[in-house]
Amino acid sequence: MPEMIWQDRKRILGMPITFTKYSMSEDRLFIKKGFLNLSTDELLLYRVRDISLKRSLGQRIFGVGSVVVYSSDQTTPSLELKNIKNSEEVKELLHQQVEEMKLQRRVRIGELMDGDPGDEDFDDGEVL
Repeated sequence: MPEMIWQDRKRILGMPITFTKYSMSEDRLFIKKGFLNLSTDELLLYRVRDISLKRSLGQRIFGVGSVVVYSSDQTTPSLELKNIKNSEEVKELLHQQVEEMKLQRRVRIGELMDGDPGDEDFDDGEVL
């Protein structure tokens, strides 16, 4: 298992009493869910296209928020880190790590102008 830069759990009323764990390594974001039946999703950070932050009134009261990550990964086009502590700082940390991974992998940012689904193979703009 790679060394984790950040980790937290999904929280209920601000307390980490769920069986959903979030973590981030240098190059991937992980979500582990379940108690008896376990499932793990992961997302390569260089595939991240956008990151947003959601904080409802209830989340602000309990000091949590949700970070939504949108990617060019076809199996995981969006990933939500629900009810995490320090959500603004996590969003910033995630942004910095995504940019670092894109630089390391020499990925240039290519926005799709027309949104043509047939262009998905060229979404990442990876330079060989």
